Order: sequence, then C-alpha cells, then structure tokens
Amino acid sequence: MDHIVTVQDAVTAFADFMEPTDAELEAIEQEMPVILADVELLDAQIITLDRVPTELDNRRIRRARRRALAARVALVNRGAGASVPGGAA
Repeated sequence: MDHIVTVQDAVTAFADFMEPTDAELEAIEQEMPVILADVELLDAQIITLDRVPTELDNRRIRRARRRALAARVALVNRGAGASVPGGAA
C-alpha cells in the first residue's frame, strides 16, 4: 500500500513568513503607474476585439499607448536618478 504524502513546499507555499518584504512592496508601488497604464491600454484594446475600431477607439488606444510609454519613461528616469552603490561615476 502506498502512503499519500503531502509535498512540504506546496503546503507551506502560503505560510505567513512568505509575505512580500517591504522592499518588494515598495518596488510594486513604484511600478504601479506603469501597471495602471498597461491595464488602461489593454482595456482599450479589448473593447475593439469584437468589432471594427472606430475613430474614437483608435484615439483611445493611441492615448493609452502614450500614457503607458510616458509611465515607463518616468519609471526609468526615476531609477536613473538613484545613486548607484560602489562609487561608480
């Protein structure tokens, strides 16, 4: 007779000590404008999946693309302004 045994990793995958760290939460918070802009772009694209896009739909997609790109640029620029440890110039 074979015994049924649980896999320890699967059982403890959602244990309390597996919560995100403060640094991970901060990273998510910094990326939130990019995430929201991407969601907005996806929403605009999903609307046009089952029909021919109108001019309004095309404008909405273009605006969403520009916002997503601007959010990504802002995130990269914010990261570039941070000091790099190690004294590199």
